[in-house]
Amino acid sequence: MKTSNAMNALTFDPTSDTFVLRELPVPSPGPSDVLVRVAACGLNPVDAKITRWKSMVPDMDACWTPGLDVSGEIVATGAAVTGWKPGDRVLYHGNMLLPHGGLAEHAIHKADTLIPHPQVSSEIAAATPCAGWTAWRAIHDKLRLAREHSFFIAGGSGAVGGFAIQMARDLGLEKIIVTCSEKNLAYALSLGATDAIDYRAGDVAARVKELTGGRGVDRALDAVGPDEDLAVAESLAFEGEMVELVDVVRPQEYRDVFLRGLSFHQLSLGSAHRSGGEDRLVRAGLACCRMLEEGRLAAPVLDAIALAEAGARLVEIRNRRSAGKSVVVF
Repeated sequence: MKTSNAMNALTFDPTSDTFVLRELPVPSPGPSDVLVRVAACGLNPVDAKITRWKSMVPDMDACWTPGLDVSGEIVATGAAVTGWKPGDRVLYHGNMLLPHGGLAEHAIHKADTLIPHPQVSSEIAAATPCAGWTAWRAIHDKLRLAREHSFFIAGGSGAVGGFAIQMARDLGLEKIIVTCSEKNLAYALSLGATDAIDYRAGDVAARVKELTGGRGVDRALDAVGPDEDLAVAESLAFEGEMVELVDVVRPQEYRDVFLRGLSFHQLSLGSAHRSGGEDRLVRAGLACCRMLEEGRLAAPVLDAIALAEAGARLVEIRNRRSAGKSVVVF
C-alpha cells in the first residue's frame, strides 16, 4: 500500500533505456521551487527521445521522472517563492535537465516560469506548451510574421505545424502553404492552410514556387527535419527567412544563400530555462493561453491516457507509430 508521502511516477532507466512505473517519495521543493499536484501531463517527442539526450545529465539515475508540459495545482512553495501560493492552478513547460517531471502525481518546478492556468480543461492546457509555445515563438519572436507575408510550414499536420497554421491564420495571412502526408491534407486545410502539399508527391520546393507565382515564400518553418531544411531553404524568396526546429541550420548546403540574402533562425523552447530566456518562455505561454481562452486557438485531437499507459505510448512516439496528441490524466 502506498504511504502518505509516496507517489506513483513513470521513471526512465538510463542503463536499460526503458520506462518503468515506480513508487517514489514525494519530492520537496527547493527555495525557488514549487511542488505541484499534477492534473495532466502532455507527452512530447522530446520526452520520448530521452535516450538521445540522457548524456547531458551525468547524474541521471533510474528514478529520473520525465514529463515537461504540466497542468496542476501548487501544494507547497519554497522559502524564496513570492507571487504564488498553495491552491494556485498553474501551467508550465519544464526543464528537461531536472529530475522531477510531470509524469508523476507530484512534480517540482522553478517558480519563475510558471503561468496562471488558462480557463480551459487540464487536458487541453497540458497539450499546448511544447508545441504551441514553440510555434508562437517561431512566428512572433523569430520570423516576426505579418499579414503581408507568405508562409510555408514543413510538417503542417504535426503538433507544432498545426498550431503554427492557426496562428498564421489569426494574423490574416493570405498564403499559408504546408506539407503533410496525403491522409492529412484535409486536416491541414481545415486548420487554415491555403494549400497543402503531399510531401511524397514530388519536388516540394518547386510546388511552393508554383503556388507563389515563381517567387517563393517570405517566411518558412521546418518542423520536420532531418534534411527537410534543404527543401525549406530552397522554397524561400529573395531575403526570405527560415526557422529550424529539429536540427542545426547549415547555410553552406543551401543554394545561393548570399545572392538570395537568406536569413536563418534556430529555436529550442526549453533552452530558455538554461540561457536566461525565462521571460520569453512566460510571454509565449501567456499569449497562447489568451488565444485558447478566446477561441482563436484549438488544441490537437487529444487521447487521454492513464499513467500506466504512458511508457508504452512514449515508445510508440519515439518509433513514430503514434498519431494525435497523448495527455496523461491523473
